[in-house]
Amino acid sequence: MQFILYMVMALLINFAVRFFAVEGEFNIRAQQDVYLETSGFLGRFGIISFVLFGIMFLIAAFVTYCLANSITRPIEKLNKFALDIGRGDFSQNDFEFNEIELEELNSALNKSARQLAVYDSEQKAFFQNASHELRTPLMSIKCYAEGISFGIMEPKAASETILKETDKLSDLVTDLLYISKIDNISTAYTFKETDLIELIRACAMRQEALGAKEMINFSFDFSDNTLYYKCIEELLSRAIDNLLSNAIRYAKGEIILSAHKRADRVEISIEDDGDGIDSEVLEHIFERFYKGTDGVHGIGLSIVKSIVEEQHKGHIIAENRIGGGAKFIITLPI
Repeated sequence: MQFILYMVMALLINFAVRFFAVEGEFNIRAQQDVYLETSGFLGRFGIISFVLFGIMFLIAAFVTYCLANSITRPIEKLNKFALDIGRGDFSQNDFEFNEIELEELNSALNKSARQLAVYDSEQKAFFQNASHELRTPLMSIKCYAEGISFGIMEPKAASETILKETDKLSDLVTDLLYISKIDNISTAYTFKETDLIELIRACAMRQEALGAKEMINFSFDFSDNTLYYKCIEELLSRAIDNLLSNAIRYAKGEIILSAHKRADRVEISIEDDGDGIDSEVLEHIFERFYKGTDGVHGIGLSIVKSIVEEQHKGHIIAENRIGGGAKFIITLPI
């Protein structure tokens, strides 16, 4: 803009010289001197302006390149990290960024990689253990079926064993499908207000026939007639059912179900009058596929733990009663 102004001024001066003469006469020599002087000044100014413009252009290009590179390089690194996660590489990175937004994004990606690594490891262990648990009853069924086929086993006794193993296999498959559904990170559940007293009584009614067969009575200890809590009714019912089935297996004559509302939590407990839990078993009782004394598949209690702690953000513990027997306490946050 300044260059254009100087050009306009030079033209005006040149125009003035053409119409004014020294001492009232037209002075060609003066015009030529002024013109040459003006032209020389404009030439020098043009060169200087061109050089300055070139330097400014180079500086602007360099700054633009550095700025663009400082933005695109971290994004390229994070993009590659995200692609690695998608390919199954859950290794975490140690990137550090000056920008808060990029640092938060990197932290979120690292957290996702860590969670996916745990999930992937658990899934691999799950399928390995499930294959082993499925193989055992299948081999038993096959052996007894071959015994009947070759006439080396009494058909009635062998068929009873096959039916028993088939029932165990069916229960195992049901549990495997259920725990797979719970572990599915894409499964969505609906929380709704549920009367926990009614839920516990309904679970007890479903187990009543089995309890009566083992000559076991159910007793209840509730602080209120109703106790509403926002939960996943289907899953929490399954957790109570599993704890009741476990208690029936070890109880001698009584199972006590209780539910109480505290200041900041809801407590549900199921206790039996059996022999209690060995200290060695107590340490691993909620581990998947861990079977204690007279355990079946080692899945039932792990399902309970998953429902309580992962789906409801609560807590469950197992302990021995002072008077004998086992007690499972579920704590749900309000």
